[in-house]
Amino acid sequence: MTHIQPAFDGTELAAPAPSATRRTVDDYEAWESEVRPKFVEVAKTGRPFLCWKIAREYDLPEPPNQKFDWARLMSGLHRDRIVRVDGFGLARDKSACRRWRGTAEAISGRAA
Repeated sequence: MTHIQPAFDGTELAAPAPSATRRTVDDYEAWESEVRPKFVEVAKTGRPFLCWKIAREYDLPEPPNQKFDWARLMSGLHRDRIVRVDGFGLARDKSACRRWRGTAEAISGRAA
């Protein structure tokens, strides 16, 4: 489906339709209980990942507080020895963000 955007000279330009926004969960604990199992599952694979890419890949909901809750989730997973920092990547707005990878404990199934 395309979205027709009129140009100033009267011609019409076809552009992709705006994407639908993901739903937002209002309670942090409810949000965390929904998204944490997916991040644990990805950590067990051992592949490096960025949070926003996992959220997009699995169509996970947005947290109540976008600025702080992603960091809160990842710091909890780091504290539980499920993930570790594996360098940096680009966020959706092209700023730097942490890239994560599952720990040896998570990959072997000793942490979860």
